[in-house]
Amino acid sequence: MPIVNVEEAVKNAFDYVVIGGGTAGLIVAARLSEDPSVKVLVLEAGEQNLKDPLIEVPAQFLRTFGNPQYDWAFPVVKQKHANNIEHMWQRGKGLGGSSGMNFFAWIKPPAADIDAYEKLGNPGWNWAEYEKYSRRSETFHAPTKEQMDLYPHNFSTDHRGTTGPVQVAISHSVHTLDTLFQETMVNKGLKEVKDPYDGDMTGTWIASSSIDPRTWTRSYSANAYLVPNLNRENLSVLTGAYVSRVLLSESSGNEDRTVTGVEFIHNETKHEVKANKEVVLSAGSIKSPQILELSGIGNPDILGPLGIQVEIDLPGVGENVQEHYGCPVTFELDPKIPHETLDFLRDPAYAGKQIELHALGQGAFRKGLTSFAYFPLTAIDRSEAARIISKAEEEVKALEKSGTLRPGVKEQLDIQLDILKDEKVPDCEIVVMPFFASRAVAPEPGKLYTTLVGILNHPISRGTIHAQSSDPLLNPTIDPHYLESETDLEVLAQHVKFIKSLADVEPWKSGIIREADPGAHLKTDEEIKEYVKNCIATIWHTTGSCSMLPRDKAGVVDHNLKVYGTKNLRVVDLSVIPLQIAAHTQATAYFVGEKGAALIKEGDRKAAGGNVVE
Repeated sequence: MPIVNVEEAVKNAFDYVVIGGGTAGLIVAARLSEDPSVKVLVLEAGEQNLKDPLIEVPAQFLRTFGNPQYDWAFPVVKQKHANNIEHMWQRGKGLGGSSGMNFFAWIKPPAADIDAYEKLGNPGWNWAEYEKYSRRSETFHAPTKEQMDLYPHNFSTDHRGTTGPVQVAISHSVHTLDTLFQETMVNKGLKEVKDPYDGDMTGTWIASSSIDPRTWTRSYSANAYLVPNLNRENLSVLTGAYVSRVLLSESSGNEDRTVTGVEFIHNETKHEVKANKEVVLSAGSIKSPQILELSGIGNPDILGPLGIQVEIDLPGVGENVQEHYGCPVTFELDPKIPHETLDFLRDPAYAGKQIELHALGQGAFRKGLTSFAYFPLTAIDRSEAARIISKAEEEVKALEKSGTLRPGVKEQLDIQLDILKDEKVPDCEIVVMPFFASRAVAPEPGKLYTTLVGILNHPISRGTIHAQSSDPLLNPTIDPHYLESETDLEVLAQHVKFIKSLADVEPWKSGIIREADPGAHLKTDEEIKEYVKNCIATIWHTTGSCSMLPRDKAGVVDHNLKVYGTKNLRVVDLSVIPLQIAAHTQATAYFVGEKGAALIKEGDRKAAGGNVVE
């Protein structure tokens, strides 16, 4: 069994050390250990958490949030452009990482978003590659007859994987709510998308979830990539291992540095483990830049005041941070329609009965999120879209003229402006939450609700994540710069206006009793903008903190995911994504893990003089 104790970890030699047993880290470890001649060690700070019902049983949204066994619960600095409100970023802690605490949404981005990576200087990072590696990660299951009888799901297998470790299916849904929302979106002018996984997902559609329909349990990195390989003698996993830094060889002129191993803390004691070939940093968008900085890799202006010796001058570390965030609008549903929303689970007796049914493959605990809509800004209000796009162009010009833009950001913003103008590529998103999800008011007993969340997909605002101390046990300082861009505020306000306007569109108009939060009384643009500032919340999709860009464009890793200035250190997680996508990021995290593992294997084969075959 590869889950080892600390003594076993430090006494053995390993070819690869993977920092982080999360979504991408376990993919890398599983794929590399397919070769029995190499030895792989995974260092995970959290606990094992395997076969835990709080993780594996669906429809328990938010249940693990705030619990230190499962959640890092990173604090975020007060956001000065959002009424100085303090936020919290939840992230998965333990084997499987955030794939064990997310909302299951299995969504692939528009092709244009992925092709943008190649335009930014990353050859081989395009939609064709995305399709190749995302298919490798998944096995798609068609809806069951029970589901089709309740709701005639449209789906296609043309762009879905059939042999991957992650089991993906259309989850059971509140089918009456799907009908209500989907018909309203079509009446609002959006097209009904037949296959949102082919690179064109603009319109309204039903999404898949990372749920195994054979057991109706969560399929995630730990039980998909690790558990089936627990018998591999060349794979070791150490939990409770809090990595403090990577160890670098002595500097020799201008030569790239070699990473010789990893330092970590286990039960308050420091240990070291050697890596004969490579170290793979897969600690996520929040921890990966911090670990680089603690290792002396980063901006001297950041490291110097912390007393950290600069080993590699790499000013892009912890910069270019982009996060999805959104605003909820909650509606009370008309009880004449028999919606079986997750509001029922607030009743302990009902929840207990549903858990019993789940053991039989039945009941409410098979549910995930199903209804989504992605659309261009022009679909909300064409004249308002033209005004906002014009102001966005002015904003970008002003940023460029001010000289405050970091290298590489102007090219990103130009792509974002093109997307904002392109009516075939979505900037806006609405996700249907089949339960009450407002923070401002409380639900009334016995009533049923749905919350529509409008999500900003391509923020112009750029944030930072940096070590606040040389102490590795202290969290990094996270500042996403929410709403620093006036364009971001305008676009989110348009989302809220669009959602509120559904009260005048059938069948939504007849299917709701009232807008429960923020309320129909909130009407003017200024009132809605103020609501946005007060209500925005993370959607847990951080990217960019170790961006894959040319080094002179503030890149941290090259297109092979190798950290600049090193010979054998790679970053393989969502932090390398240089430009945010119009999609929930789970499927993309699996893509990065699969492609990253393939790049490492390819490098090994080239070094050995062998043929590269994929």
